[in-house]
Amino acid sequence: MGLKSVLYAKIEMKANKDVFYDVFTNKPHLISTMCPLHVQGFELLDGVIGTVGSKICWMYTFEGKKRISKQIIETIDHEKKVLTFKEFEGDVVDIYDNFKSTLHIETKGEIDLVSWTIEYERPNENVPELVNFLDFIVGMTKAVDDHHVKMN
Repeated sequence: MGLKSVLYAKIEMKANKDVFYDVFTNKPHLISTMCPLHVQGFELLDGVIGTVGSKICWMYTFEGKKRISKQIIETIDHEKKVLTFKEFEGDVVDIYDNFKSTLHIETKGEIDLVSWTIEYERPNENVPELVNFLDFIVGMTKAVDDHHVKMN
């Protein structure tokens, strides 16, 4: 068993939270058009987009390298606006075990917030935390948000 790690980021949204949630839930194939520097492709491997148990694949560029992430959608809670993805194959789980990312969209007062939580296990203390990867996710989130602001 590796060293368990949890990283968390919260981003204030400028665009409509419902539109943002809809993109990640029902229209993930559009994300590559919203943030092409981060995500270059999406493929549905099995199941139906927006349903628990579906398998998806992201093609993305991280730290200058083309990468993939094959994930299963573990949870969807439309009421709380929460999605959890577990990577079962790809560049992250080639090094880190039990990688999960959770997207949560909420409103605090008048402010809409997107939070990402990533959980994983490092094989040993010499393997770095995924701080740069969380920064990548934050950058992708801001690019998707900016895209929606420009559209309105």
